[in-house]
Amino acid sequence: MSELTTATRCGYVAIVGRPNVGKSTLLNTLLDQKISITSRKPQTTRHQLLGIKTNDHYQILYVDTPGIHTAGKRAINRYMNRNAFSVIRDVDVILFVLDRNQWSQDDDAVEQAIRQSPAKVIVVINKVDLMKPKSALLPLLQSIHQRLPNAVVVPVSAQTGDNLDALDREVQSMLPEGPFYFEADQITDRSERFLAAEIIREKLMRQLGEELPYALTIQIDTFDVKEAVAHINATIFVEREGQKTILIGSDGRRLKQVGSDARRDLERMLDQKVMLKTWVKVKSGWSNSERALKSLGYDDL
Repeated sequence: MSELTTATRCGYVAIVGRPNVGKSTLLNTLLDQKISITSRKPQTTRHQLLGIKTNDHYQILYVDTPGIHTAGKRAINRYMNRNAFSVIRDVDVILFVLDRNQWSQDDDAVEQAIRQSPAKVIVVINKVDLMKPKSALLPLLQSIHQRLPNAVVVPVSAQTGDNLDALDREVQSMLPEGPFYFEADQITDRSERFLAAEIIREKLMRQLGEELPYALTIQIDTFDVKEAVAHINATIFVEREGQKTILIGSDGRRLKQVGSDARRDLERMLDQKVMLKTWVKVKSGWSNSERALKSLGYDDL
């Protein structure tokens, strides 16, 4: 066997695109394990999240990123865009994820950023299982070829896993040779505290209406393990008293349901019993204050 085939390969692969195209679902399916939260609402992902996939000869360091968007003007929108754009500059491979639908203004912004990067590019057209008829994909393929003639295009369904083997092979072929950066059994570089906060936020995103999820954030106050039980206390911050009332729900039912759903996922993740307590507090204007964002853990950069 030649030295080329036995050498290990390792590299960073950014998963980028506009909001709600399925980037986090794609990451979870590629890893065959859920580490990135998902919901049907745009801008669910707020932070960079590293997902590590290791095989005998390669280690892929997938970086899930917030959706790049041009409409939002608050500090948190600027934070998410900076977060995503910074990744594009510093990786070996870019997965530019598109929905099966037509090109948008936000896709233009992603394309322009990609053009400034030396990374190799794979355009991932997601949700093709929902395309009817399949011939509707052809105009999009032609458009992509004109815009990014050097990119490889791979149609997939992150939800069903269709054609992800082909995507995996393309990514492997583009990785540079080099040693692994992480242990073979490591899935992410994020702490359990971070993942716990994200799980709680996911359950809130799925429970609440269209506007309120973007006005809340989670802070893990304590995370202690005693006698094989994880004791987690979390504060949910919102921006107005009315939002607090909606989040708690009648007789506290909504907050109790969120806590119950989050606890089950946390127990699966941690493989141990979890005691979860949550409080709701008002922190006016947190999403439009750079200082407040940093105090709440929005400081990846």
